[in-house]
Amino acid sequence: MGRKPSNKPTSFDIAYLAGVSQPTVSRALRGSKSVSLATRQKIEAIARQLNYTVDKNASSLRSQRSNTLALLFFEDPTPDESNINPFFLAMLGSITRHCANRGLDLLISFQKLDDDWHKRYQDSHRADGLILLGYGDYTAYEPRLRQLIRSGTHFVRWGSVDDGTIGTTVGSDNFGAGRLAGEHLLARGRRNIAFLGQADPHYPEFQQRHAGLMKAIATAGLVADRDLVVDATSSEEIGYNAGRTLLARGKPFDAIFAASDLIAIGAMRALSEAGISSPGDVAIVGFDDIPAASLTNPPLTTLMQDIRLAGEALVESVIAQIEGRPATTRVLPARLVVRASTGG
Repeated sequence: MGRKPSNKPTSFDIAYLAGVSQPTVSRALRGSKSVSLATRQKIEAIARQLNYTVDKNASSLRSQRSNTLALLFFEDPTPDESNINPFFLAMLGSITRHCANRGLDLLISFQKLDDDWHKRYQDSHRADGLILLGYGDYTAYEPRLRQLIRSGTHFVRWGSVDDGTIGTTVGSDNFGAGRLAGEHLLARGRRNIAFLGQADPHYPEFQQRHAGLMKAIATAGLVADRDLVVDATSSEEIGYNAGRTLLARGKPFDAIFAASDLIAIGAMRALSEAGISSPGDVAIVGFDDIPAASLTNPPLTTLMQDIRLAGEALVESVIAQIEGRPATTRVLPARLVVRASTGG
């Protein structure tokens, strides 16, 4: 005799009607990619027909999971004292949306890098996995990543991707993007290209962007001038000071590649105060495509990172670790957005 759905439908009712096992139903309704798309769609359609909703509490008790991910922002200097890089704020929407699509809650927390955040989240079991955004000085961040690995914590970070990457990482092709910026400026007839950004191991993403620029310059048969490199971390005020430092050195330059939009915006202010026009005298390229980049005068040419794909990749990477599947490091391409600051 066939099984009849009860007054309150269960996952076993759905399994019977779909012709699959109950664990398959559970995996499908969690959005697990271990279940084929066709089977997931069939199970979801039956669940809707029965008005079935997942009991998160019961599911959590069975799995010993919280069904929650924690998103940790790390402080970055900003003019509005939020200390959150606007690029990461823009990524927040994509991460939140993808968590919702996967039936997960998202706990958002702001952390100071020198706090014991890694120990606090390991011990509290408030979340099944961590997504880490921003880190400041990588050399101070790295030991905490190693501690997370030793403790078996599920985590993924946004950042630089290279052969020495620690833990699962999702990041942009910073070297390729830096080369793209250099090639664009060279194609605009610029020959003396300055770089504003901390091009050293403390800031590996900036270092890779600088290396890409150097590759483009070398490929064009030109010799880069070290005096056209000014250290700067990602803030508008620091970018302004870097622009003033560059001008004070007295070396000729006709273009700037800034390691972030915030640095570029600050540098644009310094050039404007000095009576130097953009793009007439100096073409400028930033990096990130934050909302303010299109509002500068002139609007800023920049490298756009794929926020939607980044958010999905970060969430899926943590889910894979939680479910015991391999989580791979991913490198995402960046796209050049040409605006008036380079004559676009």
